[in-house]
Amino acid sequence: MTPAPANNDHEKPSSIPWPPLLLVILVIAAIVLGRMLPIPWPGLDDTPARIAGWAICGVGLALAVWALFTLRRHNTTVRPDEAASELVTNGPFAWRRNPIYLGDFLILIGVCVLTTNLWFGIAAVAFIPLVTWLAILPEERHLEARFGDEWRTYSDRTRRLF
Repeated sequence: MTPAPANNDHEKPSSIPWPPLLLVILVIAAIVLGRMLPIPWPGLDDTPARIAGWAICGVGLALAVWALFTLRRHNTTVRPDEAASELVTNGPFAWRRNPIYLGDFLILIGVCVLTTNLWFGIAAVAFIPLVTWLAILPEERHLEARFGDEWRTYSDRTRRLF
C-alpha cells in the first residue's frame, strides 16, 4: 500500500498502549473477582467443554499471531501507540480491521470456558467497548489522517470486529 506522507510521521494514534493494559487489568480483575465473588458456572465442565475452550483460545491466538506477522511482513508497527507506516489490508486484515483485538476477545472467552470463571466472559464483553473507545477509534482517526481515501475505501468494505 501507499507509504504515509513524511509530514505526518510525528502523529500517533495514542500515547498509551491501551489494548495490552486493558488485557492485563481485565485478566487480573477476572482472577480476583473469580476468587472473591465466584459466579456459578452455568455449563458443563467436562472434556468436550475443555476441548471447546482450548479450540477457542487456539483460534484467538492463531488470529492474533497471524495479524502480528502480517504487520511485521509489511514493516509497520504492531504497537497501538505508534504511527502506522503502511495501511495493511491483506492477511487477516482483509477479513477484519482489528484481528488482534478479536483474537484477544476469543482468548478471554476460551479462558472463561477452560477455567469455568464467568468473570473472564464478563471481561471479554467489557473488553470490546473499552478497546473500541480507547484504541480502535483513535487508531481509525490516525489511519484516516495518514491514508485518506485509501483508508476510507478499506474501512467501508471491511468490518471492524464482528
